[in-house]
Amino acid sequence: MVPLSPPVAEKSVHTKVTRRILIIDCADEQGLIAKISGVCFEHHLNVIKNNEFVDHAQGRFFMRTVLDGDINEADFISALQAVLPSKHHFKLVDAGKKRVVIMVTKEAHCLGDLLMKSYYGGLDVEIAAVVGNYDVLQNLTEKFDIPFHFISHDGLNREEHEQAMLNVIKPYEADYLVLAKYMRVLTPEFVAQFPDRIINIHHSFLPAFIGASPYKQAWDRGVKIIGATAHFVNNCLDEGPIIKQDVISVDHSYSAEELAHQGRDVEKSVLSKALQLVLNEQVVVYGNKTVVF
Repeated sequence: MVPLSPPVAEKSVHTKVTRRILIIDCADEQGLIAKISGVCFEHHLNVIKNNEFVDHAQGRFFMRTVLDGDINEADFISALQAVLPSKHHFKLVDAGKKRVVIMVTKEAHCLGDLLMKSYYGGLDVEIAAVVGNYDVLQNLTEKFDIPFHFISHDGLNREEHEQAMLNVIKPYEADYLVLAKYMRVLTPEFVAQFPDRIINIHHSFLPAFIGASPYKQAWDRGVKIIGATAHFVNNCLDEGPIIKQDVISVDHSYSAEELAHQGRDVEKSVLSKALQLVLNEQVVVYGNKTVVF
């Protein structure tokens, strides 16, 4: 396939500027922004963008800062730890492109949307591979020169099937797993391999209509809106920290099948927007909630 853009010539070591993203989650206290900014200044880092949020109910401070400049990471981290409250979490990550592995079953709309947006540059991500428990989407995936791994669950118990999946997924060293309508519940053992790194799209506006057949549940209740929710996966079914949600209006004339058909556009839109937020390091998980910058 033709690359999206020509390769960029590598800069010399002396002129190279690395862009990093700093995420901080700590107890709130007076003067934090000044202290953190002071450390960045002392290490000759240019602040490109900065966002903060204080959860007053929990007394927590959150900050996302985009930094440019050469950096001695060990010295910078040591200086940062010296000015932060004792109970803190932070990460300093490169702002470059992330790698994902997508897991699928049979439905094509979410996978197709991610493949197209990645190929044409609408989503800044490297899709390393697609893994499915059916081979229905293999032809679609391979049209984009992306490897597809078919791992049938037939004849295997859940643990055996997941181990077979892990044997394929792990070598790709993906930053995130994306469940693009992967219709099997993952075990706690599998989820523990990727804490806050598995993104799922659920076809309802959670916390309503958890579990199977949410459009049928919505039709039974006569709802006037349907929606989709992208969330991180944890060990409680469809109850992980929410990243992105959206809804559309419907009325009494829709059948359950028509609700599902209308909902597909919402699902693929919400999933791609949520993934972009995560790839941009704009999502901070705390407890069972998120801060989205």
